[in-house]
Order: sequence, then C-alpha cells, then structure tokens
Amino acid sequence: MPSFKPAYIRTSEKGLLREKKEEALHILKSCTLCPRKCRADRLSGELGVCKTGTDAWVSSYNPHFGEEAPLVGHNGSGTIFFTHCNLMCIFCQNYDISHEGCGESVSAEMLSRIMLFLQDSGCHNINFVTPSHVVPQILSALEPAIEKGLSVPLIYNTGAYDRPETLKLLEGVFDIYMPDFKFWDSEIAEKTCDARDYPAVAREAIAEMYRQVGDLVTDESGIAMRGLLVRHLVLPHGLAGTREIMRFISGQISPDTYVNIMPQYRPCGRASEIRELSGFPTKKEYEAALRAAKEEGITRLDKPRRVFAVC
Repeated sequence: MPSFKPAYIRTSEKGLLREKKEEALHILKSCTLCPRKCRADRLSGELGVCKTGTDAWVSSYNPHFGEEAPLVGHNGSGTIFFTHCNLMCIFCQNYDISHEGCGESVSAEMLSRIMLFLQDSGCHNINFVTPSHVVPQILSALEPAIEKGLSVPLIYNTGAYDRPETLKLLEGVFDIYMPDFKFWDSEIAEKTCDARDYPAVAREAIAEMYRQVGDLVTDESGIAMRGLLVRHLVLPHGLAGTREIMRFISGQISPDTYVNIMPQYRPCGRASEIRELSGFPTKKEYEAALRAAKEEGITRLDKPRRVFAVC
C-alpha cells in the first residue's frame, strides 16, 4: 500500500486540529460529550457520571500483546488505559479502574509524553482504552505529540456509548475505531449499565465510525493502518444478543467488518447482582456465537488465542 500518513497529521497540517481541540474543550463547560449529557461544568471541577474534570486520569500504559492480531504485530499495541468510564457496566473486568478510580491525573503534556514513549518502545499504534469521556484531553495532548514526532495510527477503543456529534468532531483524527458492541436488548443494557438507550446509541455510533474510516485495512505485514474493528463479548445465556448484533453489522455496516468474538467473560465487579451473569459462558455458547456470526454473513473473524470458557 502507499506510504501511510496518519489522519491526525493531515488534519494538523490543515490547521483543523486546534479548532477541534477548542470546540471539544468548550463542551466541557456544560458537558454533553457522551449520551449521558450530564451538563457538568468540568472546567470548574464539577463531576458527572465519568467522575473526570479538566484533566484525564490514566491507570496504566504499556505495550499490550493481548489485543487483536492486526494491532499487536511483533511489538505490541501501545495501550493507554483511562480511569473512569461513561458506561459503567457492573461486570467490568477492569472494575477497579472504571468504577473505583484506580489511576492518577495527567496533564496534556504528560499524556503526549506517554504517547511518544509507547511509539519509541516500538508499538505499532496508540490505543486509547475507554476514551469517550476524555476526547478534549486527547486532542489537547496530540498537538505537542505531533510536534515531537508522533506518527503511528491512533485507535479509539470504546464501549460504543458515544454521541455521533462527538465522533464527527473526531473525523480526521482517529485512524482506527474499535467499538465493543455489548448488548442488543435495551432491558439488559438498563440492568447492567443503567443505559436503556445503549443498543440504539451503539448502532448509530458504529455507523458513524464506519462512515469515517471504512473496513479495516492492513499493511503488507498485516498491521492495521485504518478502518473499523468491532469487538463483541459473549455473555452467559445469550444475554449479549450476538446473532442480532452480527446481523446488524453484516447488513447495515459491512459484511467485511473485522469482528472479534470474545470468549473471556468472567463475573467481575457486581456481576452477581444479575443471576445469569454470575457464571461463565460455556464452550457451546461461544461456539454458537461464532457460528451465528458466520451464518449472518461476517467474513472476517479474529482468530481466538485464549478461551476463558467452561464446559
């Protein structure tokens, strides 16, 4: 493929990145970044659902080798795990980060240095995990990072509870969108996340992501450069609605969407509050999810590496 130039560099060269940053920061005055629309004045220290004010919080950053094959390559995906979350699934496998606030505040300058450290470590990309509530902070950190040589693809790794208006602000910034489409049923979303509108929001958000970047494109080494990659966590007793989600992706997004059907659910956090979520998905349930994806027309499935399932 032709020589790759990340979208954010082109946007910066056009002088648009600063405009996007200023618009995003302005939203923090009465925050409507995500569908919660708390309207907290985060610039003055008010906190909404995401419990994040002016600065982002980071729990950890490192080269990650457990991500999808096109992201990991030989040197790993440069993950930055943001503290707090706007979705707050009660079964979150990073419950200490999303619910309990494990992490520390970082300035825009520090966040830019983290990006550059991961790039200098050989990572193939910068993978922002749970970024929905810190879009302005990411945009603020990009400017100094670009000035100091940032040049790898950026990944928006999200639970898909994102407003299209915010995603449109990010057009020309992120090269790869990686949403996790969690549930098809509104009642399940309400019980697990207090977000009854999640299925509708996720459908609209993923459609906008695809409009911006299209199907996943890799280089000659199989490393992801640009495009959409959708994750889907298999839940016990079919609670995730896998078949319906795969039908939507194949029919309304693209049958060539790169999809990772994930088997590693385990009952974390407050999962025991819902009886059906207090156990593990069985091997048969995971195999049924893979079969449903194929039957609904999905043609690009990530190859499983570790299966946390019981018989």
